[in-house]
Amino acid sequence: MKKSLCLCVLLGAGLLANAQTKMKPEDTEVWKPEPKVVTPGKGMQAPSDAIVLFDGSNLSEWEPEKGKKITWKHEGDALTVVKGAGVIRSKRSFGDMQLHIEWRSPKKVVGTGQGRGNSGVFLQGIYEVQVLDSYQNKTYSNGQAASVYKQHIPLANACLPPGEWQTYDIIYKAPRFKKDGSLVSPAYVTVIHNGILVQNHVEIKGATEYIGHPEYKAHGKGSLVLQDHGNPVSFRNIWVRELD
Repeated sequence: MKKSLCLCVLLGAGLLANAQTKMKPEDTEVWKPEPKVVTPGKGMQAPSDAIVLFDGSNLSEWEPEKGKKITWKHEGDALTVVKGAGVIRSKRSFGDMQLHIEWRSPKKVVGTGQGRGNSGVFLQGIYEVQVLDSYQNKTYSNGQAASVYKQHIPLANACLPPGEWQTYDIIYKAPRFKKDGSLVSPAYVTVIHNGILVQNHVEIKGATEYIGHPEYKAHGKGSLVLQDHGNPVSFRNIWVRELD
């Protein structure tokens, strides 16, 4: 390095250091806007700004995919899939969100692989986070519990034994589309299963497909959908915080 260039670098560094020493702490303080106050929930209580979709009291936030009435079994604070009753979906539509949902596979183990405690949580009714009894139950890795179904393998198998309540805490960023339907940015999802990070802001590649590769089709906000896969999986304590 030439002496003149070296001198310029040193002078520049000196000026920056001098400017830093002349600054006051309040020069880098930001007071506005203030974050809104949200009261955290205690136990099974939802946060103060959450939309409670199911707390066991009623099914007013849900509707069936088929028929006029939800025919899943509602007992106490739990809602359980009845084989053949069809999926249920939230009446409200969501985009970016924080979702809390608790689920339980049957205590009596029936079946193996994908036939054991199978259901699913479909974000915007399109993108599935798999629900499955993956406790000592071998199946394909991108189809086990907490997978983004057939897209992303979970970082860990955090499943509890059959019959125990489990939690998903999901942070979801919806995809964005141009007016012509082309994709601007894909969806992303983070999943915490029973307090363990299992999907770390992964990119969703498109709509969930059982056969074939995922693709995007333009859409707006969508319902939260719970799947009837024929197994009596139960759900409880479902709430959403909108992040749009």
